[in-house]
Amino acid sequence: MRIRAWRLRRTLLAIGVAAAVVIPVSGAARPQIPAPAPAELGDVTARTLTGAYAANRANATEAAAMAERYGARSRAAALRAMASPARQFLAFDGRGAGRTAEVFGDLATADRVAVLVPGSDTSLESYGRLRGGAVALHDELGPRTAVVAWLGYETPGTVSPAVLTTGRADAAAPALRSFVAGLLGINAHARVSLLCHSYGSVVCASAATGPHGLPVADIAFYGSPGTGVDEAADLHTKARIWAGRGAGDWIADVPHTSADIFGTTVGFGTDPVSGRFGARAFAAGDGGHSDYLKPGSVSLDNLARIVRGEAPEATHA
Repeated sequence: MRIRAWRLRRTLLAIGVAAAVVIPVSGAARPQIPAPAPAELGDVTARTLTGAYAANRANATEAAAMAERYGARSRAAALRAMASPARQFLAFDGRGAGRTAEVFGDLATADRVAVLVPGSDTSLESYGRLRGGAVALHDELGPRTAVVAWLGYETPGTVSPAVLTTGRADAAAPALRSFVAGLLGINAHARVSLLCHSYGSVVCASAATGPHGLPVADIAFYGSPGTGVDEAADLHTKARIWAGRGAGDWIADVPHTSADIFGTTVGFGTDPVSGRFGARAFAAGDGGHSDYLKPGSVSLDNLARIVRGEAPEATHA
Protein backbone atom coordinates (compact mmCIF):
# COMPACT_ATOMS: atom_id res chain seq x y z
CA MET A 1 0.00 0.00 0.00
CA ARG A 2 2.81 2.41 0.87
CA ILE A 3 4.55 1.63 -2.43
CA ARG A 4 1.34 2.35 -4.35
CA ALA A 5 0.89 5.67 -2.55
CA TRP A 6 4.50 6.60 -3.25
CA ARG A 7 4.11 5.76 -6.93
CA LEU A 8 0.87 7.77 -7.13
CA ARG A 9 2.55 10.80 -5.62
CA ARG A 10 5.49 10.51 -7.97
CA THR A 11 3.10 10.20 -10.93
CA LEU A 12 1.13 13.29 -9.93
CA LEU A 13 4.30 15.29 -9.46
CA ALA A 14 5.66 14.10 -12.79
CA ILE A 15 2.44 15.21 -14.50
CA GLY A 16 2.90 18.64 -12.98
CA VAL A 17 6.44 18.95 -14.24
CA ALA A 18 5.43 17.70 -17.68
CA ALA A 19 2.79 20.41 -17.78
CA ALA A 20 5.45 22.97 -16.98
CA VAL A 21 7.48 21.74 -19.93
CA VAL A 22 4.68 21.19 -22.45
CA ILE A 23 2.18 23.96 -21.70
CA PRO A 24 3.28 27.38 -22.98
CA VAL A 25 3.17 30.34 -20.63
CA SER A 26 0.12 31.99 -22.13
CA GLY A 27 -0.02 34.77 -19.58
CA ALA A 28 2.96 36.52 -21.17
CA ALA A 29 0.94 36.99 -24.38
CA ARG A 30 -2.04 38.61 -22.68
CA PRO A 31 -2.42 42.36 -23.14
CA GLN A 32 -1.55 44.30 -20.00
CA ILE A 33 -4.16 46.75 -18.72
CA PRO A 34 -2.41 50.10 -18.38
CA ALA A 35 -1.88 51.55 -14.90
CA PRO A 36 0.40 54.17 -13.36
CA ALA A 37 3.57 53.33 -11.48
CA PRO A 38 3.06 53.10 -7.70
CA ALA A 39 3.16 56.33 -5.68
CA GLU A 40 6.57 57.30 -4.32
CA LEU A 41 6.10 56.99 -0.56
CA GLY A 42 9.57 56.49 0.90
CA ASP A 43 9.72 55.02 4.40
CA VAL A 44 6.23 55.31 5.87
CA THR A 45 6.02 56.26 9.55
CA ALA A 46 3.14 56.77 11.94
CA ARG A 47 3.21 60.48 11.10
CA THR A 48 3.11 59.95 7.33
CA LEU A 49 0.63 57.07 7.37
CA THR A 50 -2.40 59.23 6.51
CA GLY A 51 -0.54 60.79 3.60
CA ALA A 52 0.46 57.36 2.31
CA TYR A 53 -3.17 56.23 2.36
CA ALA A 54 -4.20 59.34 0.42
CA ALA A 55 -1.43 58.89 -2.16
CA ASN A 56 -2.41 55.28 -2.79
CA ARG A 57 -6.10 56.19 -3.14
CA ALA A 58 -5.11 58.81 -5.71
CA ASN A 59 -3.07 56.19 -7.55
CA ALA A 60 -6.05 53.83 -7.56
CA THR A 61 -8.24 56.61 -8.96
CA GLU A 62 -5.79 57.20 -11.80
CA ALA A 63 -5.51 53.47 -12.45
CA ALA A 64 -9.31 53.18 -12.62
CA ALA A 65 -9.49 55.96 -15.21
CA MET A 66 -6.78 54.33 -17.33
CA ALA A 67 -8.51 50.94 -17.15
CA GLU A 68 -11.83 52.53 -18.14
CA ARG A 69 -10.27 54.19 -21.18
CA TYR A 70 -8.69 50.87 -22.10
CA GLY A 71 -12.08 49.17 -21.97
CA ALA A 72 -11.36 46.96 -18.96
CA ARG A 73 -14.60 47.69 -17.16
CA SER A 74 -14.33 44.97 -14.53
CA ARG A 75 -10.85 46.12 -13.52
CA ALA A 76 -11.97 49.76 -13.56
CA ALA A 77 -14.88 49.00 -11.22
CA ALA A 78 -12.60 47.16 -8.79
CA LEU A 79 -10.14 50.05 -8.79
CA ARG A 80 -12.83 52.68 -8.25
CA ALA A 81 -13.97 50.78 -5.16
CA MET A 82 -10.38 50.75 -3.89
CA ALA A 83 -10.16 54.51 -4.37
CA SER A 84 -12.98 55.11 -1.88
CA PRO A 85 -12.08 57.63 0.88
CA ALA A 86 -12.78 54.92 3.47
CA ARG A 87 -10.04 52.60 2.19
CA GLN A 88 -6.52 52.47 3.68
CA PHE A 89 -3.80 51.09 1.43
CA LEU A 90 -0.28 50.95 2.78
CA ALA A 91 0.86 49.80 -0.67
CA PHE A 92 -0.86 49.83 -4.04
CA ASP A 93 0.17 48.84 -7.56
CA GLY A 94 -2.51 48.53 -10.23
CA ARG A 95 -0.21 47.09 -12.86
CA GLY A 96 -0.48 43.47 -14.01
CA ALA A 97 -2.44 41.25 -11.65
CA GLY A 98 -2.05 43.96 -8.99
CA ARG A 99 -0.34 44.22 -5.64
CA THR A 100 -1.86 45.80 -2.55
CA ALA A 101 -1.64 45.97 1.23
CA GLU A 102 -4.90 47.16 2.74
CA VAL A 103 -5.14 48.08 6.43
CA PHE A 104 -8.18 47.56 8.64
CA GLY A 105 -7.98 49.36 11.97
CA ASP A 106 -5.50 51.89 13.36
CA LEU A 107 -2.09 50.51 12.43
CA ALA A 108 -0.16 53.19 14.31
CA THR A 109 -1.70 52.41 17.71
CA ALA A 110 -2.62 48.72 17.45
CA ASP A 111 -1.29 46.33 20.07
CA ARG A 112 -1.86 43.33 17.77
CA VAL A 113 -1.38 43.25 14.00
CA ALA A 114 -2.32 40.31 11.78
CA VAL A 115 -0.99 40.04 8.22
CA LEU A 116 -3.00 37.84 5.88
CA VAL A 117 -0.88 36.20 3.16
CA PRO A 118 -3.17 34.74 0.47
CA GLY A 119 -2.71 31.79 -1.81
CA SER A 120 -3.25 31.10 -5.49
CA ASP A 121 -5.59 32.94 -7.87
CA THR A 122 -5.63 36.16 -5.85
CA SER A 123 -5.57 39.34 -7.93
CA LEU A 124 -7.27 42.72 -8.10
CA GLU A 125 -10.32 41.09 -9.70
CA SER A 126 -10.64 38.41 -7.02
CA TYR A 127 -9.43 40.62 -4.17
CA GLY A 128 -12.89 40.73 -2.59
CA ARG A 129 -12.38 37.28 -1.05
CA LEU A 130 -9.20 38.36 0.71
CA ARG A 131 -10.75 41.63 1.84
CA GLY A 132 -13.84 39.88 3.19
CA GLY A 133 -11.66 37.61 5.32
CA ALA A 134 -9.67 40.57 6.62
CA VAL A 135 -12.85 42.40 7.63
CA ALA A 136 -14.19 39.30 9.40
CA LEU A 137 -10.93 38.80 11.29
CA HIS A 138 -10.75 42.44 12.36
CA ASP A 139 -14.34 42.29 13.62
CA GLU A 140 -13.44 39.15 15.59
CA LEU A 141 -10.27 40.66 17.08
CA GLY A 142 -11.90 43.78 18.46
CA PRO A 143 -10.32 47.09 19.53
CA ARG A 144 -6.62 48.05 19.49
CA THR A 145 -5.94 45.61 16.65
CA ALA A 146 -5.22 45.94 12.96
CA VAL A 147 -5.39 43.51 10.07
CA VAL A 148 -3.45 43.85 6.83
CA ALA A 149 -4.54 42.07 3.66
CA TRP A 150 -1.16 41.64 1.95
CA LEU A 151 -1.35 40.91 -1.75
CA GLY A 152 2.32 41.67 -2.20
CA TYR A 153 3.29 39.08 -4.80
CA GLU A 154 2.15 37.56 -8.07
CA THR A 155 0.16 34.55 -6.95
CA PRO A 156 0.18 31.40 -9.11
CA GLY A 157 -2.94 30.01 -10.70
CA THR A 158 -4.54 27.10 -8.87
CA VAL A 159 -4.28 25.07 -12.07
CA SER A 160 -0.80 26.01 -13.24
CA PRO A 161 2.74 24.62 -13.16
CA ALA A 162 3.85 27.51 -10.92
CA VAL A 163 1.62 26.35 -8.06
CA LEU A 164 3.66 23.14 -7.76
CA THR A 165 7.01 24.73 -6.94
CA THR A 166 8.42 27.32 -4.54
CA GLY A 167 9.40 29.70 -7.37
CA ARG A 168 6.73 32.35 -6.77
CA ALA A 169 7.13 32.01 -3.00
CA ASP A 170 10.90 32.45 -3.10
CA ALA A 171 10.45 35.54 -5.27
CA ALA A 172 7.89 36.95 -2.83
CA ALA A 173 9.86 36.27 0.36
CA PRO A 174 12.08 39.40 0.29
CA ALA A 175 9.00 41.58 -0.23
CA LEU A 176 7.25 40.02 2.76
CA ARG A 177 10.31 40.44 4.98
CA SER A 178 10.61 44.07 3.90
CA PHE A 179 6.91 44.64 4.53
CA VAL A 180 7.06 43.26 8.07
CA ALA A 181 10.07 45.48 8.78
CA GLY A 182 8.08 48.44 7.48
CA LEU A 183 5.16 47.61 9.80
CA LEU A 184 7.47 47.64 12.79
CA GLY A 185 8.86 50.95 11.59
CA ILE A 186 5.34 52.36 11.85
CA ASN A 187 4.48 50.66 15.14
CA ALA A 188 7.46 49.15 16.95
CA HIS A 189 5.50 47.86 19.95
CA ALA A 190 2.91 45.86 17.97
CA ARG A 191 2.76 42.09 18.24
CA VAL A 192 2.73 40.90 14.61
CA SER A 193 1.32 37.56 13.43
CA LEU A 194 1.38 36.07 9.94
CA LEU A 195 -1.69 34.12 8.88
CA CYS A 196 -0.77 32.16 5.77
CA HIS A 197 -3.40 30.49 3.60
CA SER A 198 -2.76 27.73 1.07
CA TYR A 199 0.19 28.67 -1.21
CA GLY A 200 0.67 31.69 1.06
CA SER A 201 2.09 29.26 3.62
CA VAL A 202 4.93 28.54 1.19
CA VAL A 203 5.55 32.29 0.93
CA CYS A 204 5.66 32.72 4.72
CA ALA A 205 7.98 29.75 5.17
CA SER A 206 10.36 31.02 2.51
CA ALA A 207 10.43 34.45 4.17
CA ALA A 208 11.05 32.92 7.60
CA THR A 209 13.99 30.85 6.39
CA GLY A 210 15.80 33.89 4.97
CA PRO A 211 19.12 35.16 6.37
CA HIS A 212 17.45 37.52 8.83
CA GLY A 213 14.23 35.62 9.47
CA LEU A 214 11.00 37.35 10.39
CA PRO A 215 10.48 39.35 13.61
CA VAL A 216 6.94 38.08 14.20
CA ALA A 217 5.29 36.41 17.17
CA ASP A 218 3.27 33.78 15.31
CA ILE A 219 3.12 32.11 11.92
CA ALA A 220 -0.09 30.18 11.27
CA PHE A 221 -0.45 27.86 8.27
CA TYR A 222 -3.97 26.89 7.23
CA GLY A 223 -5.21 25.06 4.17
CA SER A 224 -1.54 24.42 3.44
CA PRO A 225 -0.17 22.13 0.72
CA GLY A 226 3.12 22.08 2.63
CA THR A 227 5.71 24.75 3.31
CA GLY A 228 8.84 23.68 1.48
CA VAL A 229 10.52 22.48 4.69
CA ASP A 230 10.23 19.08 6.38
CA GLU A 231 9.86 20.29 9.96
CA ALA A 232 8.82 23.45 11.78
CA ALA A 233 12.30 23.58 13.32
CA ASP A 234 13.74 24.08 9.82
CA LEU A 235 12.14 27.53 9.72
CA HIS A 236 14.74 28.82 12.18
CA THR A 237 12.38 31.34 13.72
CA LYS A 238 11.47 32.32 17.27
CA ALA A 239 7.82 32.64 16.23
CA ARG A 240 5.27 30.14 17.43
CA ILE A 241 4.34 27.90 14.48
CA TRP A 242 0.70 26.85 14.09
CA ALA A 243 -1.12 24.63 11.62
CA GLY A 244 -4.78 23.82 11.04
CA ARG A 245 -6.96 22.28 8.35
CA GLY A 246 -10.73 22.14 7.95
CA ALA A 247 -12.33 18.72 7.68
CA GLY A 248 -13.85 19.69 4.32
CA ASP A 249 -10.65 21.08 2.78
CA TRP A 250 -9.65 19.33 -0.46
CA ILE A 251 -6.00 20.23 0.19
CA ALA A 252 -5.84 17.13 2.41
CA ASP A 253 -5.86 15.02 -0.76
CA VAL A 254 -2.87 16.78 -2.30
CA PRO A 255 0.32 14.68 -2.04
CA HIS A 256 2.29 16.17 0.86
CA THR A 257 5.68 15.29 -0.51
CA SER A 258 8.41 16.66 -2.72
CA ALA A 259 10.55 15.16 -5.43
CA ASP A 260 13.38 16.20 -7.71
CA ILE A 261 12.07 15.49 -11.20
CA PHE A 262 13.98 16.52 -14.31
CA GLY A 263 16.09 18.82 -12.14
CA THR A 264 13.07 20.64 -10.65
CA THR A 265 11.86 20.23 -7.07
CA VAL A 266 8.10 19.80 -7.15
CA GLY A 267 5.84 19.66 -4.09
CA PHE A 268 6.23 21.12 -0.62
CA GLY A 269 7.12 18.27 1.71
CA THR A 270 5.63 17.34 5.05
CA ASP A 271 1.97 18.02 5.81
CA PRO A 272 2.05 20.91 8.34
CA VAL A 273 -0.81 19.43 10.39
CA SER A 274 1.01 16.12 10.86
CA GLY A 275 2.79 15.38 14.11
CA ARG A 276 6.02 14.87 12.19
CA PHE A 277 6.08 18.53 11.13
CA GLY A 278 6.03 19.72 14.74
CA ALA A 279 3.68 22.72 14.57
CA ARG A 280 1.15 23.57 17.26
CA ALA A 281 -2.14 22.22 15.92
CA PHE A 282 -5.34 24.26 16.17
CA ALA A 283 -8.89 23.17 15.43
CA ALA A 284 -10.23 24.49 12.12
CA GLY A 285 -13.75 23.04 12.14
CA ASP A 286 -15.55 21.40 9.25
CA GLY A 287 -15.08 24.11 6.62
CA GLY A 288 -13.60 23.88 3.16
CA HIS A 289 -10.57 25.48 1.58
CA SER A 290 -12.06 28.97 1.39
CA ASP A 291 -13.90 28.95 4.73
CA TYR A 292 -11.16 29.63 7.28
CA LEU A 293 -12.10 33.28 7.83
CA LYS A 294 -15.83 32.74 7.59
CA PRO A 295 -17.71 34.64 10.34
CA GLY A 296 -18.75 32.36 13.18
CA SER A 297 -16.38 29.56 12.20
CA VAL A 298 -14.14 27.62 14.58
CA SER A 299 -11.13 28.48 12.43
CA LEU A 300 -11.77 32.23 12.56
CA ASP A 301 -12.15 32.10 16.33
CA ASN A 302 -8.89 30.19 16.74
CA LEU A 303 -6.93 32.37 14.33
CA ALA A 304 -8.10 35.41 16.28
CA ARG A 305 -6.97 33.74 19.51
CA ILE A 306 -3.54 33.15 18.00
CA VAL A 307 -3.24 36.82 17.01
CA ARG A 308 -4.27 37.91 20.51
CA GLY A 309 -1.62 35.64 22.02
CA GLU A 310 -4.19 33.34 23.59
CA ALA A 311 -4.29 29.54 23.43
CA PRO A 312 -6.62 28.35 20.66
CA GLU A 313 -8.76 25.24 20.84
CA ALA A 314 -6.58 22.27 19.98
CA THR A 315 -7.50 19.96 17.15
CA HIS A 316 -8.89 16.55 17.98
CA ALA A 317 -7.76 15.04 14.68
